[in-house]
Amino acid sequence: SSLNLLVDGVHCARCIDRIENSMMQEPGVVGARVNLSTRRMTISWRDGAVEPAALVRKLETLGYRPVPYDPATLDGRDRLQGALLLRCLAVAGFAAGNAMLLSVSVWAGAFSGMEPSTRSLMHWATALIVLPAIAYAGRPFFRSAFAAFAARRLNMDVPISLALLVTAGISLAESLSGGPHAYYDAAIMLLFFLLIGRYLDFRARGAMRTTAENLVALSARPAVVVDGSGRRRFVPARLTPPGATVLVAAGERVPVDGIVESGSGMVDQSLLTGESEPVAVRPSTCVYAGTVNLGAALVVRATKAGDATVLAEMVRLTEGAGQTRSVHVRLADRAARIYAPAVHGAALLAFVGWWLAGGLPVHDSLLIATAVLIVTCPCALGLAVPAVQIAASGALLKRGVLVKGGDALERLAGVDAIVLDKTGTLTLGRPEVIDRETVRDEDLAAAAALAAASTHPLCRALTRAAGTHRIAEGVRETSGSGLEAMGEDGPVRLGNRVWCAVRGEDDGVGTELWLRRPHLAPVRFRFADRFRPDADALIDWLRRQGFPVELLSGDRRQAVAAAAEALGIEKFRAEADPVEKGRRLAELRRQGHRVLMIGDGLNDAPSLAAAYASISPATGADIAQTAADFIFQGERLESVAAAIGIARRARRLALQNFALAAGYNLLAVPLAIAGLVTPLVAACAMSASSIVVILNALRAARYRERPFA
Repeated sequence: SSLNLLVDGVHCARCIDRIENSMMQEPGVVGARVNLSTRRMTISWRDGAVEPAALVRKLETLGYRPVPYDPATLDGRDRLQGALLLRCLAVAGFAAGNAMLLSVSVWAGAFSGMEPSTRSLMHWATALIVLPAIAYAGRPFFRSAFAAFAARRLNMDVPISLALLVTAGISLAESLSGGPHAYYDAAIMLLFFLLIGRYLDFRARGAMRTTAENLVALSARPAVVVDGSGRRRFVPARLTPPGATVLVAAGERVPVDGIVESGSGMVDQSLLTGESEPVAVRPSTCVYAGTVNLGAALVVRATKAGDATVLAEMVRLTEGAGQTRSVHVRLADRAARIYAPAVHGAALLAFVGWWLAGGLPVHDSLLIATAVLIVTCPCALGLAVPAVQIAASGALLKRGVLVKGGDALERLAGVDAIVLDKTGTLTLGRPEVIDRETVRDEDLAAAAALAAASTHPLCRALTRAAGTHRIAEGVRETSGSGLEAMGEDGPVRLGNRVWCAVRGEDDGVGTELWLRRPHLAPVRFRFADRFRPDADALIDWLRRQGFPVELLSGDRRQAVAAAAEALGIEKFRAEADPVEKGRRLAELRRQGHRVLMIGDGLNDAPSLAAAYASISPATGADIAQTAADFIFQGERLESVAAAIGIARRARRLALQNFALAAGYNLLAVPLAIAGLVTPLVAACAMSASSIVVILNALRAARYRERPFA
């Protein structure tokens, strides 16, 4: 048995780790998986071994609120959450700007003899702005911290919430007593920057679910079902019963998986296979949902529809692989397991020690504890990785590379093996005439005149090669065979060797079209998908860096072998479907490799999601781009090498930032516990540590290397 739930409150990898581990400890449970993008949880158990209500109660005791999974409900909740975060961000930003203006006046007054009454007025004015703003804009962190506290666990939101509340409370107490120091500005600025990170993380998580749903929508359009009397009716594709007769017009997407009963032509299956060359179909040939009928109308007998299609299965594979990868715990979350309790313990130790052992009043002891909380506020720790990611992402963006995953740079820096797709990745994904130099201009012009009447990819390649040419009149296209028009001396044909009555055996070398004219010898045009301009340079660079390289493609063995030989790649696999690609990546993972997958097609999407890190070209399928951690623009592959180099530099800088943050705490925390640091000095020190971390992170943007130079 299984159960699908929508789990509220899941916003980090540590949440997923905690939920899945807790569920798997329940007797009878055989599987528990949470998807970070959709917050969908799937629980499986042996029949009769578990009561579903008990699992729901277990989730509630962990501090998460489960409800039945419904995509419409998820959309509504996401809209509400996004709107709340945006409102909180706007309120915090407005309050932070005004608080800083007032604080500058107080700071200036400290050196110009400002009267205590004026300073007190400034503090109260700041309080009137900041306190309501913290109460409103801090809700995302307060709710998370309260849920964690209620479930007797700690997360990064707990020390953040405590720092906000205690700082605001001490500041209010100082204002009530007319004290010289208040720290409203530090509290609201901290909240503002944290909300920026939370909102950007929320927006990034939604991309995977949205694109996957759009992909499934390709097969969700109505199917034209023909009944026994010949009457046509529109039926939602997912409700098409097996055995139904479906009519697929020219240019339309096939709505179901099925078998062609009548009609023949060409079908573009690049969405599924990644191979740009259309596939000929005829009666008894299988066709799949989401593919495009390029020829005449087809009559298809449906075998699978909706969630049972190959297209839907590939989406599930991609989502499942994404779930597997999402359990990678980010560095900050790992540190939080020790950091959060250490912060609380240090603050409590300072308060109790000075109050009981040191004999200080409660107010003074609380100020010291507040200074400890502020000094140890995880700003520098929280910025250690994101600041580097922002700087490195900017450097990559200048090189035409978009970074998508939150921890993508960290994982890319750790890869030790490379797996590449061929079509559309190492090649341009666009067939071109490769024997142009040996073909006479008049032959090419004659072929292009016929080819101009077709949208077939090979015909388009011919017209591109010919440039300016005339267009033949009266061209008739026979699906799966070729084109024909009447010339001065008789019929002129362009198509396959059978259609053009070419004698001799097919040598099997590449893709071809033949031109047959009366009284003239047939002319062959050969086509190939050209390599990207620097494909060989990339392979050479990867080899020099010590990476084992493997070619893994769904294309024909002959084409893959030729590509591997041309680029000097020793290991390759051809005719690999998505499941086989996934198995190969799993095999490499079991061998201890951290694999970088570079691919562009829908058939690569599960592999891209399952790999340790992944890159896709901007020309790839939408779901491939969504599953990938990086997307590169343009035809050149140098940006792939630059991404690896920048990721390695970013990893070094992130580790340096962690060392700086740790060194700051080792120096500042003992001073704060010793009572030598006031809350004001603690706030300044905390800000200074954050500035140092940011300045070090900006070095990631100064990557100047040219990998292929």
